[in-house]
Amino acid sequence: MKHDRPTAVPQAFVPGAGPALDSPVPAAPPVGQSPRESRSAAHHSSVLALLMLCPLVLLLSSSPAASAPPAATESGVALVNVASDPATGLAYRREPSPRNLVFDAIKQEPLYTVMDIARTPLKPNGAPGLALIDFDRDGDLDLYVTNGPGAANSLFENRLVPDGSLAFVDVAMAVGAGLADQDSSGVCFGDTDNDGDEDLLVLGSGEPSRFLENRLETGSAWFEDHTAASGLGGGNRWSSSCSMGDVNGDGLLDVVVGNTFTDWNQQAAIVAVPFAQNEHDQLFVNRGGNLFDEVGAAAGIHDLAAVPPGAATITWAIALVDLDADGDLDLVHADDQAAIPAARYGGLDRGYIQIFDNDGSGHFTNRTVAAGTNKTGQWMGLTFGDFDCDGRLDLFGSNLGDYMISLLPLPYTRGDSTSRWFLQRPDGSFDDPFKASSALRATPFGWGASSFDYDADGDLDLVFQGGLDVGPFIDASNPGMVLANPGCSADFVWDHDALPSVDHRRRTVQGVAVGDLDLDGYPDVVSVSSADEPAPLPLLPYPVSWGSPIDPPVASWVPIFQPTGNPGEFVWSGFDPDRGTLVVEIASPHAGAEGNRSVSVLPVGTAGLTTGGRVNRSGIGAQVTVTPLRGQPSTRPVLGGSSYASQDALAQPFGLGQAPTATVEILWPGGTRNRLYGVRPGERILFPEIPCSFDGEWSSPAAYLTCVREALIEAEDGGLLDPNGRARLMGSAFRAFAEQ
Repeated sequence: MKHDRPTAVPQAFVPGAGPALDSPVPAAPPVGQSPRESRSAAHHSSVLALLMLCPLVLLLSSSPAASAPPAATESGVALVNVASDPATGLAYRREPSPRNLVFDAIKQEPLYTVMDIARTPLKPNGAPGLALIDFDRDGDLDLYVTNGPGAANSLFENRLVPDGSLAFVDVAMAVGAGLADQDSSGVCFGDTDNDGDEDLLVLGSGEPSRFLENRLETGSAWFEDHTAASGLGGGNRWSSSCSMGDVNGDGLLDVVVGNTFTDWNQQAAIVAVPFAQNEHDQLFVNRGGNLFDEVGAAAGIHDLAAVPPGAATITWAIALVDLDADGDLDLVHADDQAAIPAARYGGLDRGYIQIFDNDGSGHFTNRTVAAGTNKTGQWMGLTFGDFDCDGRLDLFGSNLGDYMISLLPLPYTRGDSTSRWFLQRPDGSFDDPFKASSALRATPFGWGASSFDYDADGDLDLVFQGGLDVGPFIDASNPGMVLANPGCSADFVWDHDALPSVDHRRRTVQGVAVGDLDLDGYPDVVSVSSADEPAPLPLLPYPVSWGSPIDPPVASWVPIFQPTGNPGEFVWSGFDPDRGTLVVEIASPHAGAEGNRSVSVLPVGTAGLTTGGRVNRSGIGAQVTVTPLRGQPSTRPVLGGSSYASQDALAQPFGLGQAPTATVEILWPGGTRNRLYGVRPGERILFPEIPCSFDGEWSSPAAYLTCVREALIEAEDGGLLDPNGRARLMGSAFRAFAEQ
């Protein structure tokens, strides 16, 4: 259906355009192959027996304090926090979740023993996520950040476009997006009704999600709670992350929701019970009019690799992405092995990166084993991009890391829980090149993750952050990881000079997202923590080294309980972490990178605007490839949610190095390809879907050009183009066709 109101064009975009290295820790005694109930009980006793040693390592008060990360060489870009400046208006503190009261009561008990771990709440301070969303369509990025009950979520409106300076105003309550009564977790957004503005889905912890329909078409942006009518509430699930995408090719955004287990007020599902408490992920199909049906089981997304039939896993991150570039969106989710030993150690597997292939109709087939991502881990976050510049999407998963396990004497070999990247082969399977890498060898804990070209040199780099409050201690191993990609080699190295203003080890970071907040062509990094651990809480070095630059004293932990002198008995240290914070790290290029330039691309679908237009107005699901003159191509997908509990900006900068021009190509959902030549450094291109593929089957050149001309006229009538932009895209379409 066509909408009468012309689509607003964002003003900032140009229309038309311990053990020895590698040695396994001795494995736990094999778990018997008994029925599931007996197996769960065996795991319960096995895991708790192993954990009995944990407090003997915890709280070694004589351990030397960990120092700051080592000084670094020039990286070319520094990402500097501006949220600490009151002038920016970015005041945010995380309100703890109600389950923090459960933990407070446990702390007041006379003794804490290892048996109390299973009844200790998970994420007692909450699980905040964030989204970089242009909710008012003025061309700059606003920030949506979730919070706990009693404190409103924040929607920081960016005042860059109207005022000319990077400053924010929290308008969440004024526009109906505060949700102060919800214990909010993850968030994702997209134009679910194709009316030209972005709608929000905000997940709940043990309560329904909330669907907020943006009513910008009324003249000013405000959100209407459309949860009850939409069918997107989802029940009282403990949801982590969500992602939007058109799974059945009807031009409407559908939604997947990643779920975990039934009650975060205790951790039995983490340490003892492999499957019984877990909740299936959900797929909501958009029937039009913002009405959704849940079809997960019928669509095949409950058919999981390795786990018993009908069982569910613990999903922390989820994404809809066209992994195989066939024009439809596949499903990927990151699952948690947690403290259950893997099958190779006598336990069972449940923590894979699960990959589902879409047949184009919205029915999915699990191909995890064939894809080669059936590697057990405590997978937490996901991001995607072409890391080796071969034209195929690769993926990165954040993980528990190689250090925390040293306080939990479970069986372990270096690499079991390493955050890692997987490179896609021509046959659609994935290589795991990490073991061949000499640069990192080990990684810290991570939640949120994003791919970005932070130094604008033309290849994709990675950022991931995270910390974990497990009860007896807090992991503080991640100082803020920016992994630089040397020349499309995908042999990533840690740039420990890239985040100089914040020691993220003292923040229990959850959500991470990237986007160009100040419109300077360099991507910025935003992160939100559930809690912060300032002094006097000590940073103690982990008792393990792997020959990695992340080794202690960088990799650290924070004790919450201290020993009484009696074996296995502990008392609360008296220290509590502070409330979580928002950090906004703005890219500042200097020596080595200031000559690099970029282009920014915002794909916009034209469903309802052009004859044959079939892509959602947000452009979610498109793959953007930018090739600098005489350079290598860089490809990123436009995602409706990934990372962990978060969503990157729809528009992203692509680095050109010092190339004078570049070519932009978009693969749209459905398989249509469009191309724009002669893009210049510094341009911000709004690229509308032209439903006429230059590589399609055409009866004649005239038939193709007629299709393009009519679509561009309709896009101009819909407010997406001006005459110059229309002419430019027309010329590029002719050239792309001629070059086939």
